[in-house]
Amino acid sequence: MELTSVNDATRIILENTLDYGTKAVAFTDAYRRVLAEPLVADRDFPPFDRVTMDGIAIQWQSYQNGQRTFRIESTQTAGDVQHTLQDPAACIEVMTGASLPINTDTVIKYEDVTIDNGVAQLTFAVREKQNVHFRGEDRVAGSAIVPAGTLLGPAEIAIAASVGATEVMVKKLPSVVIITSGDELVPVEATPLPHQIRSSNVHCIATLLKPYQIEVDFIHIPDDLATTQQAIQQALQQYDVLILCGGVSQGKKDFIPKALQAEGVQKYFHKLSQQPGKPFWFGRKDRNVVFALPGNPVSSFLCARRYFIPWLRQSLGLVAFDHTYAALSTDYVYTSPLTYFLQVQLYQENATLMARPVMGHGSGDFANLVENQGFLELPKEQTEFKKGDIFPLWRYDTL
Repeated sequence: MELTSVNDATRIILENTLDYGTKAVAFTDAYRRVLAEPLVADRDFPPFDRVTMDGIAIQWQSYQNGQRTFRIESTQTAGDVQHTLQDPAACIEVMTGASLPINTDTVIKYEDVTIDNGVAQLTFAVREKQNVHFRGEDRVAGSAIVPAGTLLGPAEIAIAASVGATEVMVKKLPSVVIITSGDELVPVEATPLPHQIRSSNVHCIATLLKPYQIEVDFIHIPDDLATTQQAIQQALQQYDVLILCGGVSQGKKDFIPKALQAEGVQKYFHKLSQQPGKPFWFGRKDRNVVFALPGNPVSSFLCARRYFIPWLRQSLGLVAFDHTYAALSTDYVYTSPLTYFLQVQLYQENATLMARPVMGHGSGDFANLVENQGFLELPKEQTEFKKGDIFPLWRYDTL
């Protein structure tokens, strides 16, 4: 069987992203959702001339005329109704966040004055309009503050609150099910027999999706063709995306490809020229998208991180690739004609992100993942990789 290159697989997957529409959610529930409509200023930002330092507010012209002492007329704190300076030769004490009093235009912080018997004496030079955040200086009413397509974080949630957007329009998330197969798998709470293992892939992938607020359902099927086909048939009716783990290689009980074909899912590729994660199957039926991942834990995790996350990001209107780049910390040799995803530890050396290879015991060595923070993608066109060479990095954590 001809192997599909990593680049071709990426292209095919990203050609099959889908838009799931929009929905309104409470702004308090919108963290890590993708904004579908811009957040617009409902009034000027800031909405008034705002004092930025505790001190005194004066009329600049008085200072220009040579005045250096100012009688304090009143004190204005944040939240007070705006005061008015009655005497141009006087001043008003002001607090950070307060409205700038009418007939004043300049604020001198307390550190630059001395106050005695209700009179402020300037001790430093003053600039006109200093320490004032003027109305509309940041944004004017009606302007977009946060554009559509933004992944909402703490700052954007704060903006939503500031403009009174109790609900925001976000991109809908696809419904996702993770289907595991294999007679050797038992639930996490079970005590496995010597020939069994606890199911971990499903929890790894589900956790990988949590930063995008994707909640998944789980299904486990035994190694039986009829049961496998029935489970896939039902899943195609209930979910937008099927992520399958295991049963996609060439073993006698690897029934997934045959069951998918029987249910009318069009295969776009099966098997990639990469290591780990070679037996990866991808296909589609109408608006159902199917990622059938290898069963080995490292392979399954890699394929979900490398291919599903970019698909999800692009489907939600984000830039597909969130990877960075890192430099090899040492020479490395890999002679197979495959793209190799090298597990690496990350550290900073001056201004460069460095990747130190940490070898495990193959794609079944899930424990080795905890020693590393990402996969370095080494191109198949090379066999020798030199210290300092820079390659794409796929961090385990997608935050």
